[in-house]
Amino acid sequence: MIRTPKTRAASVLSMRYSRAYIAATIVAVAGLLSGIVVAQSASATDYPSWADVEAARGNEASKQAQITQIQGLIAGLEAEVAATQAEAVAKGEEYGVALEKYGAAEQTADLLSSQAAKSQAEADAASTQAGRLAAQLYRSGGSDLSMNLLMEKTSDGADKLLSKLGNMSKMAERSNAIYESAQAAKNEAESLSKQAEVAVKAREELRVKAEEALAAATAAQQAAEAKLTESTNQQMIMQAQLAALQDATAQTIAGYEAGVAEAARIAAEQARLAAERAAAEAAARGISVSGAGWTHPVPNGYISSTWGPRANFYIPGAGWTGSFHNATDLAAGCGSPIYAASGGTVTYAGAIGGGYGYMVEINHGGGIRTRYGHVSSNGIEVGYGQQVGPGTLIARVGATGLATGCHVHFEVHDSPAFNGIDPEPFMADRGAPL
Repeated sequence: MIRTPKTRAASVLSMRYSRAYIAATIVAVAGLLSGIVVAQSASATDYPSWADVEAARGNEASKQAQITQIQGLIAGLEAEVAATQAEAVAKGEEYGVALEKYGAAEQTADLLSSQAAKSQAEADAASTQAGRLAAQLYRSGGSDLSMNLLMEKTSDGADKLLSKLGNMSKMAERSNAIYESAQAAKNEAESLSKQAEVAVKAREELRVKAEEALAAATAAQQAAEAKLTESTNQQMIMQAQLAALQDATAQTIAGYEAGVAEAARIAAEQARLAAERAAAEAAARGISVSGAGWTHPVPNGYISSTWGPRANFYIPGAGWTGSFHNATDLAAGCGSPIYAASGGTVTYAGAIGGGYGYMVEINHGGGIRTRYGHVSSNGIEVGYGQQVGPGTLIARVGATGLATGCHVHFEVHDSPAFNGIDPEPFMADRGAPL
């Protein structure tokens, strides 16, 4: 993968339609159910209290001013949510591009190091061969040739000596050629080694930038999710406050407060039922988790592309693929469920550049991470920082980013290296073959 379209129709955080959003709502409304109403946001915005609303109801001018203020606050919250989500999209794009650059540098450094090692081996072999020929030449021609010629008594002996001289000359020429070849290979090895050193340095610099981009992207995701949760909570309260201010009847403020609490209770109940349904569906699926705690991420999928070098090809409207496929592609119908391959913490969930489209990343501990790319833009079922177990529904199969059809780009990493490791033997070793 190398590029992804700059514009996306869906938001980075499609949380309003995901379990992660439901979970965030439960957290927000739990405070309401226990009688705790959030009065201020993380940015210290001065939201009106129910006491302010009660006081404003008795005066028409105050009531209209309060209505205008609340409407403005609601619009402001929506704008802030949109801004934080746009920032998350932008940071995700930057992270993907940084990964792409790091991957290219990784491949260049590996290639140059490999070529340098090969040239050095050739130089060593040629030097050894040249040395052996030189030693043989020395042994053959170590005595004075003119003296040998004078001491030969027959023409036959002279012929032998001349033949010997010819052979020695050929050996010398061959020795010189091998020596020159060895020197050339040595020079090439030194040049490639220096290039490899530069490439490794560039790779490390890009690795640091990729890590910084990931940190910025995840921070942007956290901010977007926090703003979304705050907005949901505050808007629920302020919509009820607006209704109270616009109500011409004698209904009390306490009645509206109770209505907010009831709405929270209903949301929590709906989330509980949804969780029960998800658990029942998981049981019905009969997801098999190995003794090592791993499972197939797309049980109904099949391998459509393996990990390793491959020929570049162009995807119209998307761009060129890379020369190294750092994943195992698991093809399945769009919308098919994607499960966490093992337990861990979600470290990324949203849009990302570099061809991934929308991606979920899970840190399983011990240096092991898995990535699930090209997922559906509105099919992400988890959020940053969420704990998941093996078989937890995390997303839906899509074709976002640099993809030719519906599949999951499944990566396994055991180090910061971009290319990671081959998922097939890794999963097979853990009792969950792909």
